[in-house]
Amino acid sequence: MICWPCVLKLEGEDELTYLASALDFISECQDLILSDEDYVIDSMGVCYLIECVSQQRVLVKTERTVIIAEVLDLIRAHEFSKAELCLTKIYFLTVADAINSLRY
Repeated sequence: MICWPCVLKLEGEDELTYLASALDFISECQDLILSDEDYVIDSMGVCYLIECVSQQRVLVKTERTVIIAEVLDLIRAHEFSKAELCLTKIYFLTVADAINSLRY
């Protein structure tokens, strides 16, 4: 069971996309050309690959679970690309808190 919200990480991109729900996932991904390396991280740190089944995008759970340090690195790269925050001030205790910081 996917624990929303999630974050979409596209291969080769530092920018992350906040996904509040399954409807957001469908909306965000419908026009994207996705690669096999793109993935979604849920609020528990579980990673999901994006596959096309019967012309619909679905999330397939992997064995990979990220820790907060990995999510912090992704968020720091994301914020660095926007050049709006001091990177040393970015810190969260949980994956869910880190993902929720991307809401706005």
